[in-house]
Amino acid sequence: MSTYVYGITARSHPALPEGMDGVGEPPRPVRVLTAGALAALVSDAPEDLRPKRRDLLAHQNVLAEAGAGGCVLPMRFGGVSPDDDTVTAVLTERADYYEERLRELDGKVEYNVKATHVEDAVLHLVMAENADIRALAEANRQAGGGGYDDRIRLGEMVAAAVKAQEAEDAAEVQRLLQPAAAAVSVGPESTGWLLNVSFLVARESAEDFLAAAERARAEHAHLDLRVNGPLPPYSFVEPGPAEPAGSTAGADAGVP
Repeated sequence: MSTYVYGITARSHPALPEGMDGVGEPPRPVRVLTAGALAALVSDAPEDLRPKRRDLLAHQNVLAEAGAGGCVLPMRFGGVSPDDDTVTAVLTERADYYEERLRELDGKVEYNVKATHVEDAVLHLVMAENADIRALAEANRQAGGGGYDDRIRLGEMVAAAVKAQEAEDAAEVQRLLQPAAAAVSVGPESTGWLLNVSFLVARESAEDFLAAAERARAEHAHLDLRVNGPLPPYSFVEPGPAEPAGSTAGADAGVP
């Protein structure tokens, strides 16, 4: 039977609560596979696994329970390995990497930050900062809306200014938050977001990071800034025993 992988810990990691259940209907019991100094939290894999809310929550719950006892390298939802032997073989093959990651990520969590523009606010901003746009908009207004070409030109100018503002705002938010983080991972581009970045933050520095995010939000009223966390450090672990190299589920696979 295929093996579902939740995460990787040190072999000395405290045991999970007895009777811990994982994904599937009925839920599959979570068990531990060991290889050298490492352990993998796994269960039998259900057939036709889909990212349903119950299974997403079960995956997160296993990681939360494991994380409460110490560092765990989280695998993304849906990671299925052919069998137990394949999992332990990967643990053995990549032992140096996993042990280094466990040391590096101990005591740290991930915060994923996304931002988008508040449409009316950013339009007001680019109009206020661009004299050429203001002049053309006023000329069109005085001409009863302006000709077709003038309206097209104004739309293109506004769109270009908003696009430039997106790049400027993304860089500025990352600049403000990066000093409070131990590491940064830029996520894949996603429609609708001008910023999608994950920050690795020491637990004892979490309040500083959240305060920096609040300052960034207050100083940029034209931005809708969303902070999701604390999360297991998905974005700071390479694909594991059951993950495809191109997997991008990460924090976005979470359930609010």
